[in-house]
Order: sequence, then structure tokens, then C-alpha cells
Amino acid sequence: MIRGIGVYVDGAPHVRMDGHLTPGGSFMEGDVPVLERMWAEAQDAGPDSFVWLGLRNPTQEETERAARVFGIDDLQIEDAMSIGQRPRFEIARDRVLAVLKVLDYVEPTSDVETGQIAVFVGPSYVLSVRIGEPGDLTGLRADLEADSQMLALGPLAVLHGILDIVVDGYQEVVDELARDIEQVEERVFSPARTDDAAAIYLLKRENLEVRRAIDPLRPVADNLLHERLRGLPDELRPYFRDLGDHLLRVQELSAQHDILLATVLEASRSRQAVQQNDDMRKISAYVAMAAVPTMIAGIYGMNFDNIPELHWELGYFGVLGLMLVITVVLYTAFKRSGWL
Repeated sequence: MIRGIGVYVDGAPHVRMDGHLTPGGSFMEGDVPVLERMWAEAQDAGPDSFVWLGLRNPTQEETERAARVFGIDDLQIEDAMSIGQRPRFEIARDRVLAVLKVLDYVEPTSDVETGQIAVFVGPSYVLSVRIGEPGDLTGLRADLEADSQMLALGPLAVLHGILDIVVDGYQEVVDELARDIEQVEERVFSPARTDDAAAIYLLKRENLEVRRAIDPLRPVADNLLHERLRGLPDELRPYFRDLGDHLLRVQELSAQHDILLATVLEASRSRQAVQQNDDMRKISAYVAMAAVPTMIAGIYGMNFDNIPELHWELGYFGVLGLMLVITVVLYTAFKRSGWL
């Protein structure tokens, strides 16, 4: 499905032409000549003018039609359509391919939802292919169309805008996970008895989803931060450098979360072991207190004629008193030792 389409000349949207592609519709074979004319129009207007086609959850045929217009390699299209593709960032001559995971935090379930955006940038064109629900670029297109100075920097300005949205999404998800981890920490170290192993494992799994999206981009972040990417306009270099800094910061936070979750999980297990040990000590103490009266009652229950105080008039109350005294002494001793 076509999510957005436009030709941008000298930092402004160009006047729509007859047969202009319509957002919300499918990219059909009959639309190919229209896209070709739009791209030719952008090329004729200069190197900083471009056509930007955005596809959302397209079919294989739709993506291949767009790729045919721009001369994009079939293998790159295959990567763009594979949701299991590892994040990557490639620059070859005057073309750029960025395949990025897009993350979204689902508040009710504390889950991390993953989508994918593939961005193809070349001479006077941008093709963005989004798979999944996260990563809506409608707001980005509107913001760029309102910023003529940024839009006039050409297709790489669109690439920066998309990367900025994706990295901001990473930051939001990492911040939400940090709050969830803090809540689990409070429960683990609270006086109340809780079993948080399942919640910790869930957070580790969600943080792993974040790391799968971010960790492969570490070399890209280093290159952005140290301005080692070729072909960037001087006006965009500070923006990409700041982007690399944000990406590295998010990657480090995610790694710290992984270490912290491992520590909290170990603390939760240790606390459960201590609680179980306390339970066993209490059970043992109560069994010991019950054992002495049981032993005395068992002895006096034997069928012997000669048992001390058996025929004593106050023998019954004396034995009960002895049981009570021994039980109180044992209880006091266990209480002082911390077993009860």
C-alpha cells in the first residue's frame, strides 16, 4: 500500500501532476510510468530535488515494481521484505540502504512490539518500505514539508529524519523498560514476600528484543559520531553526528539493563532461598517444641506398672506443667536465636 508520495523541488513539495499516485491505494503496474515521470521530473530539477515514495506492508510485487523504477538490486529488496533481516546500513557509491528495526512499547502488557523500515536512498529518490505497525512516517513527511531548509538538503535529509524517528523510538522503549526494572527492583527488595522471577524473565526477553535491534548498529553509530560516512552534506553532518551519539547512548543503556536484570534475578533467587531457609528453620523449631511433649506423653502411655509419679495424685497436672515449661523454654531459645 502507498503510504505517501511526493516530488520535492528546492525544498518545497512540487505541484501535483495528472495521474499522481494516491496514498492509501496499491502500487499497481499501471502506476509505474507515473512514478518514472515523477522521478525524471525530480532529476531534471537538480541534485537536491527528489521523489519520495513510502510503502507500508506492501506485497512483494509492489516493492519489486518500485525497485525496478529506481534500479534497486533484487537482493536488497529481498532483505527489505524479510522481517527477520538483521539491521544493516550500507553505502555503495551514490546509494544508501538502511534496514532498521522499529520498536514500540505496549503499555498495558509491557511488551516491546517490533516492526521494520527499509530505506533506499539514491540519485533524486527515496524509497521507504515499512513492515508492521510501529514506525509511522506521516508526521515526518509533514514536518519536512514544513521545513524548507532541511528539505532542500535532498534525499539524505529524509534518511536523517527516518533514523531520528527510529532512534527516538529506541530511547522511549529503553526509558519505559528502565521504569519497569525499577518497579521490579522495589518488589524484590521490599519486606513483602514476592516471586518476581517470571516478571524479570519477561523484562530480559523484551530487553533482548531491544538489543537485537540496536547492537548491530553499533558500527554505524561510531561512523556517524566520528563523521566517517562519505557523501554527507556539510549542513547534515552535525545532525548525523548527534544521531550517532544518541544511538550509542541507547545501546549502552540497553546493555546496562541486561546486566542489572541479571543481578536482580540473582538477588531474587537468593532471597527466595533465604526465605525457604527461614521457613525450614521455623518448621524445625515448631517440630522440636512439639517433640518433647509428644515424647513425654508417649512414655507415660506405655503399659508399665512402675513409672515415676504414676500413682501421684497431682501427677497429671505435674506432667502437663513440665510439658508447658519445656515448651516455653524451647520457644524462648528459638525466638532469641532468630529461628522464630
